[in-house]
Amino acid sequence: MALALNKEKASRGFLIFIFIKPGGFMDQSKGILTQDVKRKLIAKRDGFFRKIGNQGIALTYDDVRLTTGYSEVLPDNINVESKFSKNVGLKIPIVSAAMDTVTEAEMAIEIAKLGGIGIIHKNLSAQEQAAQVARVKYHLNGFIDKPICFEENVSIGEILAYKKEREFNFHSFLIIDSNHHLVGVLTKNDFDFCEDHSLKAKQVMTKKLITADPGTGLREAYRLMKEGKKKALPLVDKDGKVAGLYTFSDVKRILFGDSKSFNIDRDGRLRVGAAIGVYDDAFERVEKLVSEKVDLVIIDTAHGDSKGVLETLKLLKKRYDIDVLAGNISEPESAQRLCRAGADGLKVGQGPGSICTTRIIAGIGKPQVSAIYECSKVAAKFGVPVCADGGLKFSGDIPIAIGAGAHSVMMGNMLAGTKESPGEFRFHQGVQYKVYRGMGSLGAMESNKGSRERYNQGKNDLVPEGMEGMVPYKGPLREVIHQYIGGLRRGMGYVGAGNIEELRTIAQFVRITEAGKAESHPHDIIITREAPNYQKQV
Repeated sequence: MALALNKEKASRGFLIFIFIKPGGFMDQSKGILTQDVKRKLIAKRDGFFRKIGNQGIALTYDDVRLTTGYSEVLPDNINVESKFSKNVGLKIPIVSAAMDTVTEAEMAIEIAKLGGIGIIHKNLSAQEQAAQVARVKYHLNGFIDKPICFEENVSIGEILAYKKEREFNFHSFLIIDSNHHLVGVLTKNDFDFCEDHSLKAKQVMTKKLITADPGTGLREAYRLMKEGKKKALPLVDKDGKVAGLYTFSDVKRILFGDSKSFNIDRDGRLRVGAAIGVYDDAFERVEKLVSEKVDLVIIDTAHGDSKGVLETLKLLKKRYDIDVLAGNISEPESAQRLCRAGADGLKVGQGPGSICTTRIIAGIGKPQVSAIYECSKVAAKFGVPVCADGGLKFSGDIPIAIGAGAHSVMMGNMLAGTKESPGEFRFHQGVQYKVYRGMGSLGAMESNKGSRERYNQGKNDLVPEGMEGMVPYKGPLREVIHQYIGGLRRGMGYVGAGNIEELRTIAQFVRITEAGKAESHPHDIIITREAPNYQKQV
């Protein structure tokens, strides 16, 4: 065995020793992963999990570590784009959980700006949930195909009240006459200079407009607005009716700003998903959610391999052209049934969450790494992405989950306590915390039908499967995600994976003992300065 130092990488601050083993997996002459190499690596990982499974053992994050390998990649140059469902991609493989102390519009907006996606929880009425989705979809618009229009005789006060009720942060509204013809536009300037809110829209609106034909592209829209010095460009059909809208600030941001990191749809709107139940609840919600341009829905139940989920999934796929994910599951047979029923994505994880007591109360569930591996092997045959939901404690658990076969990870605890999460603040012994509770907690089920339905329970004689508590305040989501993705990138660098698919292909595992687990953490030291990405779990 020879030992060599990669001098080029070392000079750039990334020290790599290359252990070259004759007959090893890497094609040293090309420095790339050949198909034969990939097959051997997959077979090796399959053998590891088969051996563990044959002993009747299932593993979770603390039980394993990824092994290092030959690497030609620098962490900051690694591509972490992935997929959440068949047709919805991710710039970063992180999804915020559909929990009422984790994801509402503010969280969904910020995580989509960072490249992930948020799932609006269903402890809301169908109307309230759709309004949350609308806030996300209208937050940033490249092209608005159905802009909000008001008739010319509506008062400014009524328009402002509607804007406040929906919590919209934009200020441009189109004004139409009784025949639905465009007659003007209200912008921020019009609102700012209007002191009498009883005035009608037609008395305040800007009448001198520039318009464009349907089908006008983003760059052409930018040119027209810039030349005309207008911040709104309505698209009008041959009958004078509104066919869409561009706004200058959003178009400029998309073309020239920081939106390259945003997770946006083809029309330049932030992506967002929503949780639904089964049967009537699902159809009522989906009807309203689709009208607000939701990107996908998740049939969100504690036991995804059930009659209600399978029947609802099949009907939704027949009625709507939208990606439908299903969960939660932890067995390969469950994955197969859901994939055959038409699922566009699977959510894997039964009971691993920090506030979940399902495994203790009901005695069921499979440790998460084994569950991810077994379900993803089946899902891969159908081309269905897998999301690993729950059980994560450190950023290093993310490459482990993806290495086991996941395409993304869903976070609850790790995002709860951020500035954007909806939990209330509390102080305890001089430390700032935010409230965090499980959707199966007593409080969540007592106050919300959505939680009870998720755990298949009625209103009386509740049997909780979750806890209520607090987590330390973590600060802005942007800073938290930076650490999580930084850990993922570094894990991929050690493995030698340049992108998510390579990590899913070449990752290899070793099982560790309790001594190995203890050795993994800081030890034999009194910590005098905490790191932003490490907190010892108790």
